Amino acid sequence: MSITDERKKKFDFSDPYFDSGVVMAIKKDDNDIKSYEDLKGKKVAVKTGTEGYAFAEKNKDKYGYTLVPFDDSASMYEDVKTGNSSAAFDDYPVLAYGVKVGNGLKIVTQKESGAQYGFAVKKDQNTELLEKFNRGLTNIRANGTYDDILDRYIGSDVEKDSFWDTLVASAPALLLGLWNTIKLTFISLFFAAILGLVFGFLKVSRSTFLRGIATVYVDIFRGIPLIVLAFFIYFGIPQAFGFKMDPNLAAVLTLSLNAGAYITEIIRGGILAVDKGQMEAARSLGIPYGKSMMKIILPQAVRVMVPSFINQFVITLKDTSIMSVIGIVELTQSGKIIIARTFETSGIWLVVAIMYLIVITLLTKLSNVLERRLSK
Repeated sequence: MSITDERKKKFDFSDPYFDSGVVMAIKKDDNDIKSYEDLKGKKVAVKTGTEGYAFAEKNKDKYGYTLVPFDDSASMYEDVKTGNSSAAFDDYPVLAYGVKVGNGLKIVTQKESGAQYGFAVKKDQNTELLEKFNRGLTNIRANGTYDDILDRYIGSDVEKDSFWDTLVASAPALLLGLWNTIKLTFISLFFAAILGLVFGFLKVSRSTFLRGIATVYVDIFRGIPLIVLAFFIYFGIPQAFGFKMDPNLAAVLTLSLNAGAYITEIIRGGILAVDKGQMEAARSLGIPYGKSMMKIILPQAVRVMVPSFINQFVITLKDTSIMSVIGIVELTQSGKIIIARTFETSGIWLVVAIMYLIVITLLTKLSNVLERRLSK
């Protein structure tokens, strides 16, 4: 983390381990841009929260360019490669490593003076950890390990692996990400189904009050964007009440509450799709309301609901990718991590897309099989 006066108010920092700075890079075959003055009227890609962003923001009026912000370096570099942005500003070690491993850019400016990097801990906490880090940093500088690390990442001998080598090395991480995606989807839908059943029955209740409760639940959790809900559950609630929350628990809660609202409507729609005359006939025969619902209405409603349930499964599976914002390493996040290291953007995203496509196609086939069996 860059050591700044503002951050020192919230964090304690170790001894600096790297003197950073900002550099500008352009597309490898671009010979038109050689300095900041050549950026007038053009777009510049920057990564939010970095020293590069701060430098670009500070100088945008002076040199007449506009900023295009990104959340990660790989996406920023791709924007320059595709020609959407003319240049990118980034911290020197990050950009230098990217250039060395073949991100398709070249650095065209000298390193601007910038902040130093340091290891950060929460203010007035974990002082022992900070001391251990400083001792370790001193040791690796003394024995030459520090210089070896720098040479490995930004030295002249960095070699780029072939895409096949990258894919083979990354396969375990991608498969683990896929497993985490499927596991998170099943667990979340299990609880979402329970919520959907409860509020689905409330939605068709004869009580106006109970229907109102279900309506409020559906309106809230269908109306809040999933990413906002994830941030609120993982960051907002723990900070408000002073406790820690496991990111997996936060992800399950987020997906369950969101999917539960949609399943509520699926169940309501399935029940209402059954001819109301059947309930009236059952009640006229003296069958209690609850038994009529469970034995007569629901079995018929399930046939209507199955395709929608499978569709919700697919939606929730894809929604798991949003949970990467709270630290869940599912399939999409696994792809991002690999791309950040290798800059094999198009190839890795193609593999990730194929993995999603295979799983979703299998679910679609399952839906068709269930639908045919239930229609018999």
